[in-house]
Amino acid sequence: MTGRMRFEPSAWAQAGWWTTAVRVGAAIGPLVICALLATDRRDITPVIAVLVLVLWVVAAAATADRLAALIAAVSGGVWFDFFLARPYHQFAIADTAHVVATVLLVLIGIAVAELALWGHRQQAGAARRSGYLDGLLASAAAIREGSAPTRAVTEIAAQQIADTLDVERSTFVDGPIRDAPIAVLEQDGTVVRGGRRVDVTRIGLPTDEYIAIPVQRGQAVLGYFRVSSATHVRHPSSEQCRVAVLLADQVAGAFGTASSASSVSTD
Repeated sequence: MTGRMRFEPSAWAQAGWWTTAVRVGAAIGPLVICALLATDRRDITPVIAVLVLVLWVVAAAATADRLAALIAAVSGGVWFDFFLARPYHQFAIADTAHVVATVLLVLIGIAVAELALWGHRQQAGAARRSGYLDGLLASAAAIREGSAPTRAVTEIAAQQIADTLDVERSTFVDGPIRDAPIAVLEQDGTVVRGGRRVDVTRIGLPTDEYIAIPVQRGQAVLGYFRVSSATHVRHPSSEQCRVAVLLADQVAGAFGTASSASSVSTD
């Protein structure tokens, strides 16, 4: 695994210009669709119109932008009312069936959008777990081959830990933890700071001090990974924290004895 990995549901949704374009398209698309369908009202039934508009909502939801999907659903209901429900070209509906169709269009659109976004989250979770597995396998391979020096193994693990926790810097330090103040990522994946457990999923990793991930063999501390998250608050999941601990544990196998490994870092 090279470089820094990001685990957002969609990289597209992170670009401001793209997000704006998607939301504008989500609002305007139903207007264009309904205007075109209105040119042949005799043959276009409300059911057909609703299905076409729902497809547009699905397209908006495929960008992983919830607001765009909701805009598409609401816009579809508004312009269905204006172009395809009597009285035409007014924001009023005289036919009860058309009222039901409009309400169902919005509700179905919202439901479909949520299902699509759920699918994006599942896909992102699968990609994240695959990334964790790749990191563990890379570290395990370096240790299993035995030819890689300890420095190379700690460099690989440091990079994998930085990628897993999405932090700026991970540095391997030889020997017991001496830095103070420093938070510690324990074996069970919880962070202890000042003797108290910190819910990093909710409040994030500390930005004003390092986080240490011990590398232990039995009770002996061979060293630790000093993690820095100073520029942004990161909110790693418990799964991410446990994977970081597993990566640190694998490094212990690279040490023939609880001895020297020079300090190396990754940015």
